[in-house]
Amino acid sequence: MENTSLNRVKNAFTQGIWVTLISIAIGFSFKVWLAHWIPKDDLALFHSVVDIISLSLILMTGFRSSMVVTYSQTQNDRDIINIFRYSLITMVLITWGLVIPYIKHQLHIEVSYYQLVGIIFGMGLKVYFTNLIAMYRLYNISNKVVWLEPLANVIMFFTCYYLLGLDALISLFSGLTLSSLAIVVYMFKHRRKDTSTRPLSSEHLNPNLLSFVKKSFTASLEAGASILMIYITVLLTIRHFSIDELGDFQVVVRPVFTYLTLLFVFPIYRFVLPELAVCVRNGDHQQIKLIRNWIFKISALISSSFFAIMLLFGNTLVLTIFPAEYDGAIPVLLHFSMFFIFLMLNAYQLCYIKAHGRFMHSLCIRISGIVTLVVSFELFNQFTDNVVAIIVALCCGYLMMFILSSVVERQILKSYNITIYRQPSLN
Repeated sequence: MENTSLNRVKNAFTQGIWVTLISIAIGFSFKVWLAHWIPKDDLALFHSVVDIISLSLILMTGFRSSMVVTYSQTQNDRDIINIFRYSLITMVLITWGLVIPYIKHQLHIEVSYYQLVGIIFGMGLKVYFTNLIAMYRLYNISNKVVWLEPLANVIMFFTCYYLLGLDALISLFSGLTLSSLAIVVYMFKHRRKDTSTRPLSSEHLNPNLLSFVKKSFTASLEAGASILMIYITVLLTIRHFSIDELGDFQVVVRPVFTYLTLLFVFPIYRFVLPELAVCVRNGDHQQIKLIRNWIFKISALISSSFFAIMLLFGNTLVLTIFPAEYDGAIPVLLHFSMFFIFLMLNAYQLCYIKAHGRFMHSLCIRISGIVTLVVSFELFNQFTDNVVAIIVALCCGYLMMFILSSVVERQILKSYNITIYRQPSLN
């Protein structure tokens, strides 16, 4: 088979789906098992603490897209990696100094200081190596990490709970830290087989590096905006609804949202963006058209299948997997399934926009999604007190992002005098 960008995307995407299915089978089964014997309040507490810490550190995953695009253009990995190192160290220290006091003294969540530090340290290292793997387009390592991560989390929880005799909630936090460190060791060893470690050194910012820093800062804000959309839904649930409805969201809705995103949305960022960046550099617009058509087709197929499953079998599936007390999640999932296609299509369009270096456009689109989410919820909340209003408002945010990203995509295509309506010839 010809080694084209489209074929590389198809192969990596397909492999990514299979390994993510394995990841889902492990991780989701573990969550369901926990839901049957760990108190609902404890699980909601654990997920909420992890969400807060993730919000700060996942900002650094925004560097990933700028690293991918800049490396594809300059091949200057040494300077890119060093700037990323200094930025990550700074963010870890900020998270350590600000987020931990916020969790313990503002939210009054009783979690050990050392457990919080461990989670921050483990997540920080994992972000570092994940970004490097993405920059070098090491798809094989990336796909293996997808299923190794939940497996390591399960193993470390069992180790802490059964072998060390720790409390269940403490085992959840400790297991998360240990599993993150185990995955870091795996990525470090296997990455060194393909690329050597670049030495830490001081940097003198030339115009190219200044452009990279600006793109990275903008991309980090965009990543924060992406996570903030989910975090806002958690805060709105805490503020306007009961702990029972928060449990429905955190234990059922949130995992389904996360797994579907891991399965079908994240592979677009992981595999499509690097190939689009290379195609843009080479001026290969024919391959870009082919990739776009393929993404749109599978998005329609996947989204329609998800909606049909939730409409016909959603009630049975949720009540079979989870205890009856989680039945409030059923209508929330049904409404989410109606809008899932916009998550996939918007992911491609943002990748296309960023492949052209328009990171500020991408950030503005993300911010518009947040504003739409908040405004929509406040509007819906005037007419209903049902928790479904939150997920519908979230979906409205993604719909607005899709509309705006479509506009920017058309502007870029117009600058090339390219139409997206004509089916490209395969001859």
